[in-house]
Amino acid sequence: MIGDHMELEELVKKVTLKDLRAEAKKHGIPTACRTKIDIAKDMPRKALEKLVSK
Repeated sequence: MIGDHMELEELVKKVTLKDLRAEAKKHGIPTACRTKIDIAKDMPRKALEKLVSK
């Protein structure tokens, strides 16, 4: 679990908040008053990896 969290943090650092929020809204994830890591935790892993590869 700790390894997953560390890996998630590394992925989130590579994505802008603007891009992360836009993708989260496509998946119906609320973004108001939330940090990048909180949004990323709720997103599907594949969607997050797709954002990083842009």
